[in-house]
Amino acid sequence: MAVPVAGQETPDSIGARLQRLRTQRGMTQKALAEPGYTAAYVSTVEAGKARPSEAALRYFADRLDVGYEELAAGVPGGLRAEIREGLAEARQLMDGGDGEQADSLLADLIGRADSHDLSDLVAELRITLGSYLLRRGELASGREQFEQAEALLADQPLPRRVRAIRGRATAHYLEGDVRYSCYLLESTINELNAGGLPDPASLMLLYAAVIGPYLELGALERATKAASLALDLAPQVPDPLAIATLHRSVARTLAAGGRFQDAEAALIKAQEVYQQWEIRAELAQCHWMRGYLHAQHDRLDEAEIELRTAAEMLRAGGAVFYAVQVEVELADVRWRLGHTAEAEDVLHRLLTGLGPGRGAVHAAAAHHLLGVIRERAGDLDAAERHYRAAIELQQEADVTGDLADTSRLLGDLLDRQGRTREAVDVYRHGLTRVARPGTTTLGPAPLPPPVIPAAGTMTRGL
Repeated sequence: MAVPVAGQETPDSIGARLQRLRTQRGMTQKALAEPGYTAAYVSTVEAGKARPSEAALRYFADRLDVGYEELAAGVPGGLRAEIREGLAEARQLMDGGDGEQADSLLADLIGRADSHDLSDLVAELRITLGSYLLRRGELASGREQFEQAEALLADQPLPRRVRAIRGRATAHYLEGDVRYSCYLLESTINELNAGGLPDPASLMLLYAAVIGPYLELGALERATKAASLALDLAPQVPDPLAIATLHRSVARTLAAGGRFQDAEAALIKAQEVYQQWEIRAELAQCHWMRGYLHAQHDRLDEAEIELRTAAEMLRAGGAVFYAVQVEVELADVRWRLGHTAEAEDVLHRLLTGLGPGRGAVHAAAAHHLLGVIRERAGDLDAAERHYRAAIELQQEADVTGDLADTSRLLGDLLDRQGRTREAVDVYRHGLTRVARPGTTTLGPAPLPPPVIPAAGTMTRGL
């Protein structure tokens, strides 16, 4: 982020600051000016009659032994470092579940940074706050923070805006607008790649982020390609946490393709980094994914342990919304273990915090599972209600694979009751949504990055 230059303040405010700093150091105008400038020029600047160039301000800042920002914009020396230290503390508080204190600290830091026009830091703080609000389930508020961060960075190169865009796309994804989330990420990828050699870290971040929306849309081939391109970029990215997040996303793609051992290996790589950095919220996500893998293999006891661990860690860290999503999957495992009444009670409780605009995909999964449970119990009216509720949510979120599955179950239920015409309509509706143009793709696939993959990358493994 470019720091403010002289043209962003009135000449006399910069001149007054220059005079104050000079006199505090006991320097004459001549001593400050020479050898690069004249005393007359310094006098003119201090009087507010001339607008100094950035080069002149940097020269004077060096002579005064102060930071450029302090002279050009009145930013106190060390303020940036203090705010960044505060941001690190806020992240620790968030991870430890102390949401109230983290909120208060972030609000204070945003106020301090904003009062000195440090828009790059304000954007970074808002991105952090937005991520925390998503974890808590305050999706609209979180999205607003990412939107404000984007606005603050509007005049910056695209790589500087990527984290804000990714955050906004994630918010839409969690709200149930999966298709728009995918479109937003794809558009940004294309814009980056169209500009020549893009920033590898930004591009990798976007490819990793689009994997989830692709899978929800049933576009496994495109998700696999995104994972492959991200892994090609990984050797050029020095951030271990970004790499760990990539491996966690890749694990989802591998699991969706039935490659459970490879998915487990990717999760182990991610988990090792999160353990080393002691990031509990991300570590919980690894337990969540491992629980899912065990459930797919019918290792239900192991799945229950992993999912309970994930839910407990997420709740302890204030990530209540994510914990609710885990508990939907945990209810499925408990039902498969024979604890039907408990699973139903849990699902009904969880649905009070899920729905349109707030975890629509998991709300649909809860209704889907309740429909199956009620159908097995012979309560066909209740089963039909839950299936229809799930279908409505799945249509809104455009998760066509899940929609087809639920439509099949509802169609079978209606057919067994002799309601053949209704069953055919339900089957047709579900299949039409899957087959319609653009369902699993949003136009041409994003262009690959204009870089040569590093030797020895993991692309062949995908």
